[in-house]
Amino acid sequence: MKVVICGAGRVGFGIASRLASENNDVTVVDTSPSLIRKITTDLDVKGLVGHGSDPVILKQAGVENADMIIAVTHTDEVNMIACQVAHSLFSVPTKVARVRAQNYLLKEYSDLYSSDNMPIDIIISPEIEIAQSILRRLKTPGAFDVVSFGRGKVTMLGIKIYEDCPIIDTPIKQIPDLFPGLHAAVVGVKRDGLIFAPLPDDPLIVGDDAYFITKSEHSERLLEIAGSRDNLARQIVIVGAGNIGAYVAKELESISNVRVRLIESDAMQAEIAAETLKRTVILNGDAMDSEIQEEAGVANSELVICLTNDDKTNILCAVLAKKIGAKQTISLINELSMRDLQVELGISMVVDPRATTISSILRHVRQGKILDVYSLEQGQAEIMEGEVLDTSSLCGKSISESNLVDGISIGAIIHDDKVIYPTADTIIKSGDHVVLLAEKIAMKEIEQLFRVSSDYF
Repeated sequence: MKVVICGAGRVGFGIASRLASENNDVTVVDTSPSLIRKITTDLDVKGLVGHGSDPVILKQAGVENADMIIAVTHTDEVNMIACQVAHSLFSVPTKVARVRAQNYLLKEYSDLYSSDNMPIDIIISPEIEIAQSILRRLKTPGAFDVVSFGRGKVTMLGIKIYEDCPIIDTPIKQIPDLFPGLHAAVVGVKRDGLIFAPLPDDPLIVGDDAYFITKSEHSERLLEIAGSRDNLARQIVIVGAGNIGAYVAKELESISNVRVRLIESDAMQAEIAAETLKRTVILNGDAMDSEIQEEAGVANSELVICLTNDDKTNILCAVLAKKIGAKQTISLINELSMRDLQVELGISMVVDPRATTISSILRHVRQGKILDVYSLEQGQAEIMEGEVLDTSSLCGKSISESNLVDGISIGAIIHDDKVIYPTADTIIKSGDHVVLLAEKIAMKEIEQLFRVSSDYF
């Protein structure tokens, strides 16, 4: 697949890295010579210095023959115009744009992106994606990561394995026998910094991050069994009233018995938030000032969420909040090196905005009948949902007969809207949706399993 990426920042670099590692033909355009120099040095991609919406630059980048353009510069307008140019002048089949400003995303203006106006096939809003990721975790206390698949029927839960977990040292194939009726398929384990698809006889050990696939209605029971279930936070303090902080606060206002206080250092931004938020108490001040945090009630809070656009502020605010008395903290952190400080500094959870955005884009980059994708640990593995076609090598075979390569672990099969726990004897049928984890080395195999061949048409 040939892809042109406009923007060589964190997200553009991440997308280019993922696609190049899978032998796609990638060209990256950016106005910064230093960013282009870095990305072409570090990755097997072509680079071009120039404006992403300039038709001459796009033609030089090979957009005429591209299957997709992904516009992720820091400027919404450049991203949108790049897609318009790619469509109108070069007939690029798939156009993806990152759009941050919320006014562009209002429902009354949705026709803006139609084929007759500004034809953008996929709009990615990082702020909304990140906010929704945080809200999923808040609504499932005890899990460090939560993602739904199969139109909400199936949930992936990331659960930390502690010493009191009753399934430690138990082969994962025995878990369903120990807890009858529970759908709890361990599809991935992060150990010593690496994620792998476990074998049936592999056990979980203390310190593992385990990725479970379960029926959504079994989530609470699974968390209770794993010893990770916690109460929903009721006293919450948010630091930062930007797009993400304001969105999270607004959504939390709809949950009864949840009290939210928001700290914002910029007076104008605080006023804007005050106009849209009805039940949230807003304080204008520096969250790195202990007096402001105490005034916001951090000492009695169950959760402090740090969502400014500065990593250092988010880290230091979380550390101060823990010192004052906050039970748990969440920090938005962009830099990979800074995320390594999470454990040492006692930050309960880290949100990676780049990974969230990349996951959103990968849903549309993956070929074949792959319906949804969620990236784990900077692309070490992906959780995905795919539809099985008549032409797939999976169709009509049991899982044991499918001879799946190492690095693939099936967590659930959705057949006629019913979620089935996968066993070696489970027969996969045409039309089934399969939810699985695939390590990076198995990505090409996955695309083959769900590819649309000429026989399909």
